[in-house]
Amino acid sequence: MLNEENFAPYFQFGAENQGNLRGKRIVVAMSGGVDSSVVAAMAASTGAETIGITLQLYDHGAAISRVGSCCAGQDIRDARAVADKLGIAHYVFDHESQFRETVIEQFADEYLAGRTPIPCVRCNMGVKFTDLLRIARELDADCLATGHYVRRIEGKNGAELHRAADPARDQSYFLFATTQEQLDYLRFPLGDLPKDRVRELANMVSLSVANKPDSQDICFVPDGDYAKIVRKVRPDADDAGNIVHIYSGEILGAHKGLIHYTVGQRRGLEIGGLAEPLYVIKLDAASKNVLVGPKSALAVGAARLVNPNWLEDIEGRSVLAKVRSLARPVSAVLRGDQLIFDSPEYGVAPGQAAVIYDAEGHVLGGAWIEETVSADMMASA
Repeated sequence: MLNEENFAPYFQFGAENQGNLRGKRIVVAMSGGVDSSVVAAMAASTGAETIGITLQLYDHGAAISRVGSCCAGQDIRDARAVADKLGIAHYVFDHESQFRETVIEQFADEYLAGRTPIPCVRCNMGVKFTDLLRIARELDADCLATGHYVRRIEGKNGAELHRAADPARDQSYFLFATTQEQLDYLRFPLGDLPKDRVRELANMVSLSVANKPDSQDICFVPDGDYAKIVRKVRPDADDAGNIVHIYSGEILGAHKGLIHYTVGQRRGLEIGGLAEPLYVIKLDAASKNVLVGPKSALAVGAARLVNPNWLEDIEGRSVLAKVRSLARPVSAVLRGDQLIFDSPEYGVAPGQAAVIYDAEGHVLGGAWIEETVSADMMASA
């Protein structure tokens, strides 16, 4: 076990328990990857009773030999093997039908509506941070621990969510919908560690997954072919339409379905021979048109937000907003449901999320982007 380090501070239950968690019960969400496996090892090393839980989220048969799929096939077997190695209990719960309804089908419907979905957030909001928390509470656990790279810091008003210490691994964007009640119960032991250190810890206890590759892309789209998944769920998805210039209204060509395009896309439009490169500016589900234009047309001055989860009051405050998982945070201010950018922002797409931070990396909350307002329209208002 991890005897040479004290991991109790990662599972805080008050000052009286520092360094001694015997008598406590920790449930660990185990996906079969190295991150959650190390969290399980850390929890077990504290002396607390540790229970591993894995949710089977999609077709076990189709994924049986796949590695890095998360919560299916080989990964479930890996999670079980790690639990056996650590000597902890491990349970698998079948949540395939719920995952299909709340994540996969919604993913397909969002694409059909001309939006750009983030299924990882939907999964965290649903089966992971709702169902897993319920199971952990039913098991009378003191907390639920996961392998996400974010930091949980006790603040004056309760637990706070912060960016991970390693910016290259930070997953706070995908956890913006975590409620205060959930955050009080969750623990994220890896938030202060670089990935290399996590693999070192896995090797220290000879975990079979120590050098297992990280999962790539969306777990249920292993080859990156989103359109194939959408067509499988919604067979009528390939609905052709026109590619139209957003300014002139000229029809520049035809497309084979909105599901093949995203806002900001440049390649694959198949409308060559033009004087300047064109980008996807908007997907109009009503007309089935793909609207394209110059890069300047991608400039967004504001975004209307819906279904927010605010962890602090940010109305009128100068904040940092991240509008894509790989985007850099930019200065903005929230006024009502409008997030107004200090400078035009590019590639802002309905269906994505706007996650709000302060200058220290404290997550203040976030919301879904419902629609955008062009920088030109903001300037002329």
